[in-house]
Amino acid sequence: MKHSKPSIEQISTWLAGVHHAEIIDLVSLSGGFWSSAYAYRVGTQDFVLRFNDKAEWFAIDQAAMRFKGQNLPIPNVVETGTALDLHYAISERHFGRFIETTAADEGRAVGRALETLLAALRSVAASADDGVIWYDPQGSTNMTWHRWLKGGLVDNPDARVSGWRVKLAENPDIDNLFKTCESRIHDLLPACPERRDLIHGDLLHQNVLVSNDASQVTAAFSWKCSAYGDFLYDVAWCTFWSDWHPGIAASDIWNRTMAAHDLTEADLVNASLRHHCYELQIGTSHLGWNTWTGNQKDLKAVAHTLERTLAKGPLPMKQN
Repeated sequence: MKHSKPSIEQISTWLAGVHHAEIIDLVSLSGGFWSSAYAYRVGTQDFVLRFNDKAEWFAIDQAAMRFKGQNLPIPNVVETGTALDLHYAISERHFGRFIETTAADEGRAVGRALETLLAALRSVAASADDGVIWYDPQGSTNMTWHRWLKGGLVDNPDARVSGWRVKLAENPDIDNLFKTCESRIHDLLPACPERRDLIHGDLLHQNVLVSNDASQVTAAFSWKCSAYGDFLYDVAWCTFWSDWHPGIAASDIWNRTMAAHDLTEADLVNASLRHHCYELQIGTSHLGWNTWTGNQKDLKAVAHTLERTLAKGPLPMKQN
């Protein structure tokens, strides 16, 4: 987040006025790129406070509460508003550890947790007429799943993250990789159906908590990247980033998904091509992201994984 953070003392004083009660154990949490987060208690209740300079993202999290269920634990957003020159959201706190902190020897438990979470996402009712951007009907006008995917490769001057394409082109190796992947993605798009499954779109990066034994998801939050599309996109998200996260790599989530009891043959038509398309889209879009942030280390790492993904091609329907 680019805004200056208010002090702990300022936050504590303000929260005491919000809750009309003593604020206990207020501490800063590791936040995302755009936001800052704090944990605290009021009596026996635990809360998380987040500050951001963009109110829409908190509104999306509040709207996503409609999807919550036994296997899709979405924290309740109890209040949103503006304070201390920032937008804020107060949510009920869920406990656990971030799924990307799991180790390779926890892969079986992580696989079960992810398998259950992905099945819960697929179980959310949607129809072919629902907009791809489920939380923004106007933004979904004329938006298809294919357009949503291609949009991640376009440097939109009106977007918050913009201006990266010219900078990326200054690096010939990265630029050539981007163009090669972009062409391959366009070739694969005809294999990708216009499905309307709920996808989270950012399952890692401190957005999913699991229990201490890693066998159960205890929270899924930050829904600003979510959409109605193809369930294999979230699978591709996990497999593409597995180089960074040993527990995810050992989860065998591709094979688990191919054997999922809720999926039919029709659901898995061209699954390997679809999954490959989404892995390439995720990696290619993050060439832009890391160029924009100036993170050369991560840019090189993403490029390395993307090159290997491109060379490897689609995964077989059953991996040994």
